[in-house]
Amino acid sequence: MRQLTLVRHGQSDWNLKNLFTGWHDVDLTEQGVDEAKAAGLRLQKAGLKFDIAFTSNLKRAQKTCGHILDGVEQSDLAPIKHEALNERHYGDLTGLNKDDAREKWGEEQVHIWRRSYDIPPPGGESLKDTAARVLPYFIQTILPIVMAEKSVIVAAHGNSLRALMMVLDRMSTDEITGLNLGTGIPIVYELNADTTVKTKTVLDK
Repeated sequence: MRQLTLVRHGQSDWNLKNLFTGWHDVDLTEQGVDEAKAAGLRLQKAGLKFDIAFTSNLKRAQKTCGHILDGVEQSDLAPIKHEALNERHYGDLTGLNKDDAREKWGEEQVHIWRRSYDIPPPGGESLKDTAARVLPYFIQTILPIVMAEKSVIVAAHGNSLRALMMVLDRMSTDEITGLNLGTGIPIVYELNADTTVKTKTVLDK
């Protein structure tokens, strides 16, 4: 079975504080740990096992991946870590409270930086920039493993996963800007032999 599971990390310290996080390496909150553990239990209940796991260079994704692998009783599976799967870099917005940023630059400008496809914040990445590093890594490294009829899990971040889902779900740049991913919710794809999506299941219960 050509199976690909995507999971956004559980709630982080800076998610809780409403701060722009990006590449800043923050930890999971207690709720985030619970979300990661719940994801593992949902995957175990669904009968999933993994041949290989991928995650980013950031500990909130790595710890989420670890809790999930514990949940499916595969704690001995060592994830492959790569910065290509890191969250979008928020540049000058990193560490700022989102409400404070709106007061400084205005609601409309901050919305454009957060939700447009190709307009980056000062010193940071747009979703288009994020996709430019995520997709080559996916196509060259992850996808061939899936197509070899393996089961793969990727525990990463909202924007790095949105970049993947834009391709998998054949979404337009307008559609992808409206997509929000919940923390700790596994999305399971089964692919056809031509790499198109055969089935997609969201394990949110």
